[in-house]
Amino acid sequence: MIIASQLRKENIAQYLLYMWQIEDLIRANGLDIDKITETVVNRYTLTPEQRKQMTEWYESLIDMMRREDVSDKGHMQINRNTIGELADLHRRLMADPRPRFDDYHKEFLHTLPFIVELRAKAGEDRAGEIETCFNALYGMLLLRLAKKPVSNETAKAFEQISKFVALLSHYYTLDETEDIFKEDDKADIPKGED
Repeated sequence: MIIASQLRKENIAQYLLYMWQIEDLIRANGLDIDKITETVVNRYTLTPEQRKQMTEWYESLIDMMRREDVSDKGHMQINRNTIGELADLHRRLMADPRPRFDDYHKEFLHTLPFIVELRAKAGEDRAGEIETCFNALYGMLLLRLAKKPVSNETAKAFEQISKFVALLSHYYTLDETEDIFKEDDKADIPKGED
């Protein structure tokens, strides 16, 4: 809860991956708040008020997962909304012709072959480009947590996808604090004929 709140403000990509971990943690504990209290909440040194808040947070997530029918697999609506926001920002960044986003365009083009390959492997259950990137990052996280070997090709793909998602996350944070698409930025608008 505290970590999620801080990550949400600082790094949207890390926040989303963290929340996917939380979903899996809740599933691993059978959506049972007593087990979560024992295996998660009790491991922290918390004040009684913090313990109560953390327990209530997990209870609310359990309730959401049940109501949204994602007890076994899938993601809660709050997490799907975050992916949607990132996908929307991606579309806006790609559609903006100003040179200020050239770095983003270049990173996306370097990442696109990996996205295409991953989407082809996914078959009919294809996610959008941004969700595909997050699925890859989460899969790599799980491999690392399980201490499973990773091929050089997979490591290279992960490195590029990480770089791209970090840049998307950077622009997300910037857009939260200022309007990065404002029209009055004359220095970045290419000069045309009058």
